[in-house]
Amino acid sequence: MLRAEPLLRIQLLMLASEAQDAALALARFGVFNPAPWGGDTLAESPAAAYRESWLEAEARLSKLLEECGDTGSLELPENAEAPSLADLEELNRWLKDVWIACLTCHENEAQIAEVRSHLDALEDTLAKLDGLNVDLAHLLRADSLLAVNIGSLPAAELRRVTEALAMTGYLVSRFDQAGEQVFAVIAGPRARHDEVRGLLAQAGWRELPVPDELRTHPQAARAWLKAERTRMDTQSGAACQVRNGLREQFGPRLHEARLRLALARPLAEAAAVGVRGRGGLAALSGWIPKRQLAALRETLDERFHGRYWLDLREPSPREIAEVPSLLRYPGWLRPYVPLVRSYGVPRYGEFDPALPFAITYLLLFGAMFGDVGHGAVILLLALAFARRLGRMAWIGIAAGVVSMLFGLLYGSLFGYEDIFTPLWLSPLHDPIRVLTIAVAFGVGFIVFTLLVNAYNKGVAGHASEALFDSSGLAGLAFYLGAVGLLASWAGVLDLARPAAMLAGLGLVVVAAFKWHEARAALGERILVTLIETLETAINLFSNTLSFMRVAAFSLNHVALALAVFALAHGLEGIGHGFALVLGNSVIIVLEGGIVAIQALRLMYYEGFSRFFSGDGKEFVPLRIEKA
Repeated sequence: MLRAEPLLRIQLLMLASEAQDAALALARFGVFNPAPWGGDTLAESPAAAYRESWLEAEARLSKLLEECGDTGSLELPENAEAPSLADLEELNRWLKDVWIACLTCHENEAQIAEVRSHLDALEDTLAKLDGLNVDLAHLLRADSLLAVNIGSLPAAELRRVTEALAMTGYLVSRFDQAGEQVFAVIAGPRARHDEVRGLLAQAGWRELPVPDELRTHPQAARAWLKAERTRMDTQSGAACQVRNGLREQFGPRLHEARLRLALARPLAEAAAVGVRGRGGLAALSGWIPKRQLAALRETLDERFHGRYWLDLREPSPREIAEVPSLLRYPGWLRPYVPLVRSYGVPRYGEFDPALPFAITYLLLFGAMFGDVGHGAVILLLALAFARRLGRMAWIGIAAGVVSMLFGLLYGSLFGYEDIFTPLWLSPLHDPIRVLTIAVAFGVGFIVFTLLVNAYNKGVAGHASEALFDSSGLAGLAFYLGAVGLLASWAGVLDLARPAAMLAGLGLVVVAAFKWHEARAALGERILVTLIETLETAINLFSNTLSFMRVAAFSLNHVALALAVFALAHGLEGIGHGFALVLGNSVIIVLEGGIVAIQALRLMYYEGFSRFFSGDGKEFVPLRIEKA
């Protein structure tokens, strides 16, 4: 739980004709992460054609399932074998033929939908022309001496346009109105049509195009539209019958195709990483948990009866960065894993911060938002929305419980601090003690991060950085000595001389390491050493002081409650109660959100940035996809 599970690198050699069965067996095994083949002795890619054929078949099957619908749940028999390359190619050809048949049906349906959309547009246009009881074919003749425009203009412009057009011999006939738009017919001598067109453009005229299908009497057009819709309904019914026929004809075979492609998936996906071979041999390479080695041998023996060769070894120091991390968590810790993964994945062998993150995050949230009443509201809200929030609801439940516990320690209930006696201390009455505890917690937290970083550097093979760098044991010695020296000056401890010696020794070792690591001219080397050594001290203590925000937000919580009480006391009756409810709601939503973000910030920037690289690779096992 605190580090990735130990893995073994395996290389499985088998007959090329049984490669698909080997990949299927490893997928059923459940904990095999494919990896590129390390050597160059096997130069061929025997599964490349298999993967290409599978990708084509999978794409065609997906399209067919979209068109024909799902074929039901997929149950994979335990003794089912993966298809060979010849089987896949035959299946791919059949899917191609089926897709052509379905595509013809789909194109017919698309044409019907397009015609229906066109009829809808014609219906809308006809609805606007219903007020005209004339044959539009005669009205809109192109060879007529009369120029006719049908369209709309703003109602406010109608009178002005009518008067202006009267001077040119044009008439305006209004036949409908929709809101502020008036629909009208404008007719006059064609000789002055260009002049009138400019006037209409200035008035905001919008021409209403009349399609050829509607250039008749509106009643005749409506009858034609009705007949067309009836014809489309008939064609649509025929298309549905064709689709249903295709479903009945190809449905069982499509289900079988889903099964065969699911069985072929392991080798196709392993080929993307690298399945190598030569002649009649093929090889799969990857990672398995060390504790699963005996189970893997049993699986391979049961399937291949000795027709394989298995090579295995521990990860070498040079490939640690490429080894995936297999991390297992108990159910109660899994809700916090996404918050850790948003920062990154631990490298193989590194310390996994999920457990300390969960504990520290809850402690920080409770310390900054300690109140029995407010914590109970968060708890109830998390329970109420548990179905919608999923696993994340457990974070809200835990945060509410921890907030209630700190509320008991602080003696706070919805901001009231005189209802019961605090079990520990009151931030309002003892702020200096709260600040001291917050800084002490920060010291302990940073000491922990430095120890973890030294461990991680050692695991990665960087012993010198683990021992002598500012983020290693030398930096820890300086930090502990400096903290002891400051505590002695404050009268808390009496360790001034040994603390000063420890801090000085740590600082000298860090400076010597920086000097050794710097590769530059003498002057630049001195400057780099001084700056980086000084930066060590500044960063450590600025990070420590960042934890003062824990005390600041616990005091801020009390201050906001006092502000709510002051506002409520100025009101009476219902106003008093409303102010208390509204004020506490604002505290829960606003400050609760800010505190959650600040606790996360402390974990990320004061914790993870010190020891967690976050650039590891997640263990992704080869699996059979099940619908």
